[in-house]
Amino acid sequence: MQQPVQWGVLGAAKFARQFMAPAIHAAEGARLAGLATSDPAKAEPFQRYCPDLTLYGSYEALLADPKIEAVYIPLPNHLHVDWSLKALDAGKHVLCEKPMTMQASEFDTLIEKRDQTGLLAAEAYMIVHHPQWQFVRQLIADGAIGKLVHVTGAFSFDNRADTGNIRNRAETGGGGLRDIGVYVIGSARFATGQEPVSVQSAIRWEDGIDAFTEIRAQFPDFTYSSYVSIRMHPHQEMVFHGEGGVIRLTAPFNARVFGEARVELHRPGLEVQVTRFPGDDHYKLQVEAFSRSVRDGVDYPCPLEFSRGTQVMIDQVFEGAVSL
Repeated sequence: MQQPVQWGVLGAAKFARQFMAPAIHAAEGARLAGLATSDPAKAEPFQRYCPDLTLYGSYEALLADPKIEAVYIPLPNHLHVDWSLKALDAGKHVLCEKPMTMQASEFDTLIEKRDQTGLLAAEAYMIVHHPQWQFVRQLIADGAIGKLVHVTGAFSFDNRADTGNIRNRAETGGGGLRDIGVYVIGSARFATGQEPVSVQSAIRWEDGIDAFTEIRAQFPDFTYSSYVSIRMHPHQEMVFHGEGGVIRLTAPFNARVFGEARVELHRPGLEVQVTRFPGDDHYKLQVEAFSRSVRDGVDYPCPLEFSRGTQVMIDQVFEGAVSL
């Protein structure tokens, strides 16, 4: 039997504590082996379910330990590229939180380093590992809704009260588009396999961050519209509208947290077929897919090239936006 991939986490971030570290601990073929944090108190929640966790007082110390094979990076957005490159230089496979870069050109540096080292590097874009999205992609490919005409997306939450949050700080790469725009954009690209040919956008700025962003785009075979906001009541939805039906996802991005993952297939005659995915954990599935790629050399479902495509569209949204 193969030994599980030995994982380390750079920093005791809230998201790592709540989601990704438990996913690594639970995933088949993976072992949560190390955590880098200078604050022992922040390590306690991790040690409760992983008492044999090795603690490191610095990120450099974790990267220097040869027993660590892969690292998960949940640092603030503006630090992602630098620490991903450092981890690759240290001989570690890298799974980095999204957005992995602040602009698409930085992916070229990561791709070059990945190819030079022969290591696996990927953005932690977990939704493509969820069976609801694989199901939707197959439905569209099979013509379940006929010719696709229009795609709509929405993702919002309100964190205005959390003034210290990195999402509310321009200097840490905050704002809604980088944090959650990757979902309404990347999911449409993943489900359809198409790239936009033109993009229009409007942004409401607040203290240097995008608090609300509206996007309209033309893809080769369909039109697209979406919005993201970190100043609105929590909501998420993706809809694929075809000539012969509609596909609707009610918890497309935070399945199990926002609600049960379910895919509605609306057919002629007001028929609605609902497929539910109540128990699937896309964070755990992501770690398992990554670990299989490390151990078995199989293709990873979400390579850097895919993530770069999403960042290209995000760059276009920023560059062409009018202010609201």
